[in-house]
Amino acid sequence: MDIESLRTFVEVADAGGVTAAALRLGVSKSIVSRRLARMEAELGVQLLARTTRGAALTEGGITFRDHAAKICAEYDIAMETILPAGDLRGGFRIAAPLTFGPTHFASVIADMARMNPLLQVRSSYSDRFVDLITEGFDCAIRIGHLTDSNLVARKVGYTPAIYVATPEYIARRGSPEKPEEFGDHDIVMQGTESWFALDGDRLINLKPNGRFKADNAVALVAAALAGVGVAGIPKELIIDHLDSGALVPVMKRYPPPTLGIYVVRPPGQHPERKVRVLTEMMIACCQNLCKAIMLRDAHRVGAPDLEMTNLRS
Repeated sequence: MDIESLRTFVEVADAGGVTAAALRLGVSKSIVSRRLARMEAELGVQLLARTTRGAALTEGGITFRDHAAKICAEYDIAMETILPAGDLRGGFRIAAPLTFGPTHFASVIADMARMNPLLQVRSSYSDRFVDLITEGFDCAIRIGHLTDSNLVARKVGYTPAIYVATPEYIARRGSPEKPEEFGDHDIVMQGTESWFALDGDRLINLKPNGRFKADNAVALVAAALAGVGVAGIPKELIIDHLDSGALVPVMKRYPPPTLGIYVVRPPGQHPERKVRVLTEMMIACCQNLCKAIMLRDAHRVGAPDLEMTNLRS
């Protein structure tokens, strides 16, 4: 019985079926089925009860799953201990946001895979906050204001946000300029997220009327451009629309706080080395992103080049 068979069984147990586990592992369903059959033959115990809806753990499978997961974790720790400076290896599942992910973070993940040829990377891009533990992710890259959870978060950077609307919407409904006016306007938003505004150093909790909701920022930009309502969007996504005048800033005296960029992982005293490596690479990526944004903004307003020495972390 090899380590890959044990990993396969744990994935099937956690994913609830062969098909989902095969997608997680990046192998065919037939390979997963063969590994499971070989394990059950070696153990002389049925681990999974197959049904038309998937696979359910037997009593023996429930017991064996916990031991198998511990063995896989100990194996990874042992390999990192004896090869502390060597190539990363094993599986690495990363959840990244659809906003910024493909355009800004995908190259970081690709570079990590290139530099570690024994690492099997599986990345998933969605603005949905995935359940890392239930869905089997090692870590996630997230943007915005984190909700309270038992996850461990490391801030790696930030990106500025801005409240905007179209000139047509402002002509029709007026421009919200104070927090108390926000409730009178239609808001384009992701869902149930909290909205804030800054009054100097004071953080004000806004109460948006979410007329239009979408699960990713690209759709929110499209709704804002259509004049559906006021949107709070990362500035990086709409810089061309601001330059063209298609979108204009509102709430200029009460801007939104910057959006943090985080690497989050399941709880544990020590992060896996592959998570630490990704975190360090993300810090470098976000530093370059912040510098590029600040330089571009300085040039847009005709200001001289700025010394980029005091970036927020």
